[in-house]
Amino acid sequence: MEKFVSYLRVSTSRQGISGLGLDAQRQTVASYLAGNSGDLVEEFMEVESGAKSRRPILEAALDACRQNKATLVIAKLDRLARNVAFISQLMETRVEFVACDAPYANRLMLHIMSAFAEHEREQISVRTKVALAAAKARGVRLGPHGKILAEQNRRAAIGFAEGLRSQFEELFLDGNRTLTSVADELNRRGLSTRQGHSWTATQVSRTRGYLGLKRD
Repeated sequence: MEKFVSYLRVSTSRQGISGLGLDAQRQTVASYLAGNSGDLVEEFMEVESGAKSRRPILEAALDACRQNKATLVIAKLDRLARNVAFISQLMETRVEFVACDAPYANRLMLHIMSAFAEHEREQISVRTKVALAAAKARGVRLGPHGKILAEQNRRAAIGFAEGLRSQFEELFLDGNRTLTSVADELNRRGLSTRQGHSWTATQVSRTRGYLGLKRD
């Protein structure tokens, strides 16, 4: 039986305390191991931004892989990082790893997927800056506290999106789904947006962006 060490990551302390996103990651990993007769040796969980390259918990997970001659398993590639250089460095450690969302991906495919994830992270940053500029143009005085609030709001939006990850991944498994049909289904299920409103195609698109899900 092949040995595995799992690595789970959430971006904010709020997610870490509440478990947002963690249960979905554990379930994904468990399903992968069950389907591949894998033995989970150890689990590591880290609360850290995907943009950070220094991650002590991930380093500990890699050490555990070396000690147990195990493979590192993650639910999704972007749980490791949304950074091409980081993924490249990880490959050079010679520790085998597998992403459950792309179990058969070769090294070239992993580079491409991480490039898309990095692009999405950059787009989130761009959208935040555009929103700040628009607020400033309307006469809103941001100042240092306003910028902190905007960043907190962005993190809260990502945290909320993570709580809906399993729902979004399920709905977008159907390649024929449109943004509008996903919004209609979320409303049918009685789910609301972070502001407590009904879902629209725009809200679905924005949330899918926060989750880094593949775009059509």
